Amino acid sequence: MDIEIRAADPTEYDAIGEITAQAYLLDGLLTFGESDWYLGELRDVAKRAAAAEVLVALLGGEPIGTVTYVPAGGPMANLARPGEAEIRMLAVSRAARGRGAGEALVRACVDRARAADGCTGMVLSTQQIMHAAHRIYERLGFTRVPARDWNPIQGDEFTLLTYELTL
Repeated sequence: MDIEIRAADPTEYDAIGEITAQAYLLDGLLTFGESDWYLGELRDVAKRAAAAEVLVALLGGEPIGTVTYVPAGGPMANLARPGEAEIRMLAVSRAARGRGAGEALVRACVDRARAADGCTGMVLSTQQIMHAAHRIYERLGFTRVPARDWNPIQGDEFTLLTYELTL
């Protein structure tokens, strides 16, 4: 069965939000687990969709993964510079991993950025322990840019790694 990538439909937001939340929870990516403030952000797909493009990966018509594509200049950008699009909140359900959904979602974002007028690059943040995601990014030509690593929580030692792709 082939994986289909398309814009998420509002009827899928709850399922997509839960896929994202569970991916972060089960992979130990939230410092405070179920009580982590970021969990609400991960589940709030409608909020993301109002400010960016939420994509969904489907297998047999069922959502198995998602990513948020932030076009250059989009309000959800964390670290994009002028002319850069950003990838946020890539998540694939544990049961569906290893089938290419994560890579297909990232490729869809790259395709959107390449098609956008004036977009010269892409950027994304990732946690140090997201090794499978790092392999996808590197396979698709993204490179690590340690000078752009950043700390999203003031006063905390939690650092996000930065990858970029020149288009």
